Amino acid sequence: MTSNSHAEYPPELSQAEEQYLLSNLKDWSIAHGLAVRPAPSFVEPSQDPAGVLASTAPVTLFPSLFPRSCFEEGMAIQKAYNELYSGISRDEPWLQSIVEELVDIDDFVAKLWRTHLEVKKEGYVQELSLGLFRSDYMVHQDPSLANAAPGLKQVEFNTIASSFGGLSSQVSALHKYLLTIDAYPSSTSPMIKEEGLRQSNSASSLAKGLAAAHHAYGSSRASPSLCVLFVVQNPERNVFDQRHLEYALLKESGVRSFRLPFSETLAHTRLDSDRTLIYTPPNAPSTAYEVTTIYFRAGYSPDDYPRDEDWSARLHLEKSRAIKCPSILTHLAGCKKVQQVLATPHSPHLKRFLPNDQVAARVLETFAPIYPLDDSEAGKEARKLATDASSATKYVLKPQREGGGNNVYRKAIPPFLEKLPETHWPAYILMEMIEPPPLENAILRNGELQRGGVICELGVYGVCLWKEGNGNDKKGEVLESWEAGYLLRTKGDQSEEGGVAAGFGAVDSCCLVDG
Repeated sequence: MTSNSHAEYPPELSQAEEQYLLSNLKDWSIAHGLAVRPAPSFVEPSQDPAGVLASTAPVTLFPSLFPRSCFEEGMAIQKAYNELYSGISRDEPWLQSIVEELVDIDDFVAKLWRTHLEVKKEGYVQELSLGLFRSDYMVHQDPSLANAAPGLKQVEFNTIASSFGGLSSQVSALHKYLLTIDAYPSSTSPMIKEEGLRQSNSASSLAKGLAAAHHAYGSSRASPSLCVLFVVQNPERNVFDQRHLEYALLKESGVRSFRLPFSETLAHTRLDSDRTLIYTPPNAPSTAYEVTTIYFRAGYSPDDYPRDEDWSARLHLEKSRAIKCPSILTHLAGCKKVQQVLATPHSPHLKRFLPNDQVAARVLETFAPIYPLDDSEAGKEARKLATDASSATKYVLKPQREGGGNNVYRKAIPPFLEKLPETHWPAYILMEMIEPPPLENAILRNGELQRGGVICELGVYGVCLWKEGNGNDKKGEVLESWEAGYLLRTKGDQSEEGGVAAGFGAVDSCCLVDG
């Protein structure tokens, strides 16, 4: 990653070369749905009252260099991660022991857990669960070692609303197109080769997962019209990413889907006597659909629950016979506390879910050291590290949240903890910072070109369909499991956060290199 040719990548462009590349990039992106609704800071709502405008998604001009060995390891290990997190969601007693440490200090986690208990009291009526997962990594190269080999370290594991599966397929196709039409200067030919531009099939593969759940559901009615329900935020800037999955679901599997804003759940759905979920489209009130699968692209943040009715809506959906993606236990399995418990040095928990020693060792190798901020011995040591300004520079503080923009980094950690009551410290985990190798690229965001140092984050998607355990078979079983493509997110190296939708990162693709 540090050879002379790599150091000169990407190349300087002449004015004519840049104009040719950008004009093709922008036109191809809009023509192929590599787009987002414009941010209010870019286009004021008053300028687009009908909501008809779209803009190119934040995207890199060049595919970023990525070590082939790290990429291949991330893809190869995803099925093990599917097994791990489906196993966690099936092990309610173990998950309860983790969640109970949070319920008194994290109101959002507490309300999710109470929702689970309310459904459990009535009895779950669906034994199948679907996970559309994404495991996020960064390349780690120990700065204290000369010529250290790059390795893959996990940033986080996403169990709900794992986004950009639609756009990641498009951006890898974009970069291949730009190579095909000679938009990249000949000086890039030592690095950018067609065989090194790894295409992502994430949109098709994730849609295949939704179709697998849909077909596994069966039917409880004589002649039902069946559908998959996308539960979404409203408004949703990242709508086109989700649409690619909807279109692939219909085109490749013949499965009808509908979009339902989370806030309108109770207005347009009802439960039959056997808790079958019935959706009535507001545009066709005389037609009722039986919902086979609920795909949550909302509900992962406290911001999605401003009213008590929103928690009633989540309970309403969880009680239904529809297969959830994810179930509320799978949602809870994505808490950072779970990641910390697994990754704390010398943790005994990993083997509980991955009994194969070789598989467990490969997963363990991807963990960066993570510590609690509780009263345990590890927690006391972490508190010292987090409150000391000199040692805190090596760490990031993370809450139990998804969506980007929630973390506290390096020197900002001690003053943040000073203002936070110590009783709330255990709601956070302390993670050692991953040190990626230096790279450069150019990012097009809102029509503005930004050049300079960048940091890349590889997300590997996974699909897992499983049957929950019961009294006779406590562990349940995995029915379907596969790796489902990848996402590369790239951000300026001055930005700690990487969320594209949150305004920090850009979608990218991998240019695989050896060494």
